Formats: sequence, C-alpha cells, structure tokens
Amino acid sequence: MPEADSVDIEIEPPRLRSLRILVTVLTGTMIAGVLTIVVLLVISMTRTPPVEIGLPDTLTLPAGETATAFTQGRNWIGVVTLDGGGAERIHLFNRDGTPRQTIEITQ
Repeated sequence: MPEADSVDIEIEPPRLRSLRILVTVLTGTMIAGVLTIVVLLVISMTRTPPVEIGLPDTLTLPAGETATAFTQGRNWIGVVTLDGGGAERIHLFNRDGTPRQTIEITQ
C-alpha cells in the first residue's frame, strides 16, 4: 500500500511534449495574426478619406469628336476622343476646364 505522502508523477513522453509545444506556438501565432488583422482594419477605417479633386461643370470638346475615355491627374484632366474619320486624340484640360494641350494618337 502506497504511503499517503507519496505522489505519482507520470513522465511525459517526448513526442507528446513536442506536440504540446507545437500546439501552444501555433495558438500564439493565430492569436497574433487575428490581433494584427483587427489592428490593420481599425487603422484603415479611422484614416481620413482622401481629398476629392473637383471636376469642372463642363468640358468643351471639338465638334464631331466623341469622348471614349477619361482620366485625371492632380492639376489636369484628360479626355480621349474619337472623330468621324477614326482618328483618336488626347485633350488635356486645366482643372478649371480651359484647354491645355491636344495630342494626336498615331497608329
């Protein structure tokens, strides 16, 4: 009969110990990953929105040309046009809608 003061201690097998350590490390990695994603979402949602660049009320294109594409930079607006003969041009305008430059697109 065992004595009342003795305690049975089972020694953990090495493979079970390495598995326990692996699970602990993976759990910590998952927690860190979730926290990182939450922090990044909070940062991106609290960021101030970019300043919108206003467009002029109207842009006057040359007669007989129709707009096929539009783009804008910080200080300019670009419109790609197509005329009746199939020629394409890029018209650049200042932010206030005044013409700035016209570029002929060659084939």
